[in-house]
Amino acid sequence: MKKVLVISGSPRKGGNSDLLCDEFVRGAREAGNEVEKVSLAEKKVGFCRACYYCRDHSGECAIKDDMGEILNKMLFADVIVLASPVYFYSIDAQMKALIDRTVARWLCHQG
Repeated sequence: MKKVLVISGSPRKGGNSDLLCDEFVRGAREAGNEVEKVSLAEKKVGFCRACYYCRDHSGECAIKDDMGEILNKMLFADVIVLASPVYFYSIDAQMKALIDRTVARWLCHQG
């Protein structure tokens, strides 16, 4: 059994990307996995300010929002699934902010 974390970047509950997440969750559960879905539309995740507070504070971010909770879930997951609608040939702003904020984990391990 794997611990699976599905992160939906869809700004619309029930939108195409969100529905795909729900179907993935269903299939992963049917396969016997422990699955949790996080909807970024329901969370507050600010953008990375490149202040590097995290570098000097063991990966702790200066921004106090929902990212700490999400990042903790990411760290303990065996599988992470990211889903986003495609805007201008790229991921949406919500998912980009989440990815940028993971800098708090990898930056503190550099050097």
